[in-house]
Amino acid sequence: MRILYRVLAAVLIGWLAAPAQAQIVERPIPGDPVQTDAGKVSGMILPSGVKAYLGLPFAAPPVRELRWRAPQAVKPWQGVFHADRKAPECIQVLRAHNINHYFGEEATSEDCLYLNIWAPATAKPGSRLPVIVYLYGGGNTIGSSGMALYGGEQVAASGAVFVNFNYRVGALGFMAHPQLTAESPQHSSGNYAHLDQIAALQWVHRNIARFGGDPSQVVISGQSAGAYSVSLLQATPLARGLFRGVLGMSGSTFGLERAAPPSLAEAEQVGLQVAAALKAADIEALRQMPADRILSVQQDCQLGCSGSIRIGGANIDGYLLPAAPAELFASGRHSDVPVIIGFTRDESSNDLRSARTVAQYNDAATRLYGAKAGELLRLYPAATDTDVAVQGASAAREGGTMTQAGRNWAIAQSRWSKAPAYLYQFSRVHPFNPAVVIADHPEAIGAYHTSDVPFWFQTQEALNLFRPTRLWSDADRQFARDMTASLMQFARTGNPSTTALPWQPWRADNERMLDLGRAVTASQLNTERLEFHRLNPANASTQTAPRGARD
Repeated sequence: MRILYRVLAAVLIGWLAAPAQAQIVERPIPGDPVQTDAGKVSGMILPSGVKAYLGLPFAAPPVRELRWRAPQAVKPWQGVFHADRKAPECIQVLRAHNINHYFGEEATSEDCLYLNIWAPATAKPGSRLPVIVYLYGGGNTIGSSGMALYGGEQVAASGAVFVNFNYRVGALGFMAHPQLTAESPQHSSGNYAHLDQIAALQWVHRNIARFGGDPSQVVISGQSAGAYSVSLLQATPLARGLFRGVLGMSGSTFGLERAAPPSLAEAEQVGLQVAAALKAADIEALRQMPADRILSVQQDCQLGCSGSIRIGGANIDGYLLPAAPAELFASGRHSDVPVIIGFTRDESSNDLRSARTVAQYNDAATRLYGAKAGELLRLYPAATDTDVAVQGASAAREGGTMTQAGRNWAIAQSRWSKAPAYLYQFSRVHPFNPAVVIADHPEAIGAYHTSDVPFWFQTQEALNLFRPTRLWSDADRQFARDMTASLMQFARTGNPSTTALPWQPWRADNERMLDLGRAVTASQLNTERLEFHRLNPANASTQTAPRGARD
């Protein structure tokens, strides 16, 4: 009954919300239904010939008594589940409408633990195709597998199976509380988002072969908060054996040198703050509250900053994380698999980058680095105002959270894994359409936060879905195909190197990265400058959010 209701509701929502020109005549897939471990499913053939199975449940709805509990198994169904509509995103605040990465409003619900599969036209059981899994970003407070930028049709058309899925975000995905810990069989709480991610990967491991994928060729990928998630999934013993490689775009759980997730006790204090702010006597009272009331106290700045309590991120709970990620690596409890780690050239910003004169630059160095300002200015000398623009951008990038988090991840991989790490910088600037006005102007901010995602997955046209914001060239499209091919090669072999993208492993004694710009070039990292930033992080109060997309 639940499945029938959901299908009917989705059809009604789609009929009401979709513009007439967006209607697609669906074609059934010959050979369906596919038998999963919970029941039979059928999908549809897209106009490209790609097979799509959208909105498949991988866990029970985390509602009512299952709010703030680990994901539970899906109840098996009778008949055939028609997987022809994406599911609602997990309940969250909404985005502004005038930003670079706006793709329209989506239905939102606590009943949101569903995944999407795109498979090549010729995929069938036994095809043993590489599998690319994507985890969205969004600061752990927003995000959706339904976003057009994260679709898998083009990757599937290139020959791989693509999977993405929803996981709980914000207070519903990360709130710990002493009473939740006490009722948990594992005596933990607060890491529900990451447990959702593991549940989805377990579903993929059990079922993806029936859609033509190879469970031994799974690569997990994520951007920003999604990169934080995939690095954490590499660290946790609970996810061992579920993937053979990791792609992290702009983020990691390693953060700066002394960063680590909070303890369970510290995270529980945040949950107590939530209860107090909502005047809830206990967890059961919180479970009875509408979700939007809970979100109202959560700090978020998607539509103007609101709320006062910051929630979002893992804690060292003794279950998902028996110890800090670095300790799990050091003790060999992590997944020893190859990793691709990257960042975009222009996503990091601080007062050094915004300085326009030598005087402003020197003053910013003092504010950011205090007694270490002299050493910073030696490493990034600026004798003229012209020098300031170049050196300020370099100092902001190399000292920025994304670069440092990526390099720290590579260091951990080098110290405690046998598998290699591959490092990249994405510096290709999107061809912005000057006729379109948006709030976060990508032409002015260069290779911004998230700008690599549409190239990895060939989803550039998602950025022209509602308005023509990009003037893509054939060279852009070919470069995207080259990046997808490299990722598929990584899934097949553990080595992403191709003729177009000749990767070399990063090593502690030879720190090299691949620059993905208008040309593909290998470059040597400036270890002295990076080590300075690793050991002397800038004053946190002067740092700014990543430039560009609100991912």
